[in-house]
Amino acid sequence: MSIALVLLLLVFVLLVLIDAPIAVALGLSSMFYLLISGTAPMMVVAQRAVSGIDSFTLLAIPLFLLAGLLMVHGGLAPRIIALCAALIGRRTGGLALVMIIACMLFGSLSGSGVADVVAIGTMMLPAMRDQGYAPGFSASALGCAGSLGTVIPPSIVLIVYGTATNSSIGQLFIAAIIPGLLLGLGLMLVAWWISRRNGWQGGDPFSWRRLGAAARGSILAMLAPLIIVGGIRLGIFTPTEAAGIGVAYALFIGVFVYRALSLSLLMRLLRETTEMTGAILLVIAAASVFGWILAAEQVPQMAVAGITGATRNGTVALLLMMLILLILGTFMESIAIILILAPVFLPILQHYGIDPVYFGILLTINLAIGANTPPLGIDLMAACRVGGIPLSASLRYLLPFLGVMAGVLLLLVLFPALITDLPAVVF
Repeated sequence: MSIALVLLLLVFVLLVLIDAPIAVALGLSSMFYLLISGTAPMMVVAQRAVSGIDSFTLLAIPLFLLAGLLMVHGGLAPRIIALCAALIGRRTGGLALVMIIACMLFGSLSGSGVADVVAIGTMMLPAMRDQGYAPGFSASALGCAGSLGTVIPPSIVLIVYGTATNSSIGQLFIAAIIPGLLLGLGLMLVAWWISRRNGWQGGDPFSWRRLGAAARGSILAMLAPLIIVGGIRLGIFTPTEAAGIGVAYALFIGVFVYRALSLSLLMRLLRETTEMTGAILLVIAAASVFGWILAAEQVPQMAVAGITGATRNGTVALLLMMLILLILGTFMESIAIILILAPVFLPILQHYGIDPVYFGILLTINLAIGANTPPLGIDLMAACRVGGIPLSASLRYLLPFLGVMAGVLLLLVLFPALITDLPAVVF
């Protein structure tokens, strides 16, 4: 390992520790490396940054973000919550279960964990507080459930991973369905158990009439994921085109059916989409430069030699990579982790014969756990911000939720067929 590479990593870690934005940390450390190493001109930074975001597939990111915002403000998200509430009724932990199911369903529309947390939390947290639920419990459940948006298709994280590893995004979407359901069921079980111990219920009594009315009212909302994922599977359109279809569908429903979208609101949503897309693409551009430097320094080859020298067992190697991802996920942003480590891990996957699609699902679950683990914990922080509570108030209830997510991750490592069988059948 060269001195320049060591200094690169030290500068990067230092910038992260002083809470510099991840894009700034990646960009500045890369520029510092080029200055002290003299291996390439500074023009490489601009060239690699542009090439990193020059991808047709990445067009799906702003389109899925916009589709999610249109569905929230266009009336589709409240109808999803109404359906979940009618389905659960006045059960133990009813409102918590409603929130988790709503996050799962909305995750199939937005593709973003933070978008899930904000959209569902804004509507559910006040109701849970009124029914006596501890704010820390509500925020923990919301953060973990909202992070399923990074796993359940159409996930923006899966789109970035598929682009970075040249994997089929359609297969990634299908492979994520069963793990997403297992994670959701695990979180519901923990929420029910904690609610039972505290006597939390809430919600209206179950009624078939109410369920029927809610189901009829949510038909248009539930059609959206079927159109998106089904269209990709049938080969009608690509993931990027599917994102455009999602925008057109949400826009049509919000304007002409529910009449909830005005011109001024549309302009505000477009501005929010532009800001979020800019932040994501800035990370991708900076990570592309950083990743190019790691490749030039032969870090992937060193990683292969290190792990293959430590074990000949593919499962043990997989667990080692999961441990690395869990540690990094506590203080790094998901997209940056993918773009930096995917090229490093890809040769290792090839060495052990591990399917990149299978690994991609495990990776996204790791990132979902990391999104709720301090000090970064972006989804948990968003949930606490929506709930108006300090982060420390949620930590008491956080461990059981993270524990069940880690348990599902281990289950999927030990039983790969839970991920690989469905894509094999569908494709």
